[in-house]
Amino acid sequence: MDLNSLKNLELLYVEDDADVMNQTKLILDDFVKTVHTASNGEEGLEIALNKNIDIIVADINMPVMNGIEMIKKLKKEHDKNIPCIITTAHTDTEYLIDAINLKVDGYIIKPINIKDLINSIYTVMLPIIQKKEIEGCAHVVDSLAALVGGKKIEILKYIIDNLDEENVFHGSYQDIMEALDVSKPTVVNMFKQLIGAGILEKIKNKVYKFKRQDLIK
Repeated sequence: MDLNSLKNLELLYVEDDADVMNQTKLILDDFVKTVHTASNGEEGLEIALNKNIDIIVADINMPVMNGIEMIKKLKKEHDKNIPCIITTAHTDTEYLIDAINLKVDGYIIKPINIKDLINSIYTVMLPIIQKKEIEGCAHVVDSLAALVGGKKIEILKYIIDNLDEENVFHGSYQDIMEALDVSKPTVVNMFKQLIGAGILEKIKNKVYKFKRQDLIK
């Protein structure tokens, strides 16, 4: 399980118990990009309609507007099909039929087991993340269609294989020339084309950012 795949997610957490919210948010912050919080369904609905939320974790039984009502409004009235995981006490069984009818993506019984919650978020989001990666790859392929040929595809593969954890390439033209037995004009031309296509960004001399994440988004 590669939990790093969650690091770009915008998560909405809706919970009326302040202590539970704060403790859970503190842990979720380590796994996702941003945790937006709301203390009831009405506040959660407002955030979901105005932020780019990837997944919602919501309690059922809350004041003002409960979690089921919030999800129903999102899906039925606003046509926003955001993946939802509900947290529920054993006494909330009366709402489960509604949750099933709304095709809620996951259920966590309170008190929340953080490991179970993270696993549920990963399970729900993995197909969506993989779909974006496939679409991103297709986008990259389309962008490179006019670039690759001969040694160029080998140069691109060399760059990708030598990126650091932040998708930065620190190699030099000379490194590529020696590794692949290509001429300097070929390497220079390839870098110019990749930069022109918005796939590479020159940060400083001999340091380039590979912007595949931008293409996936």
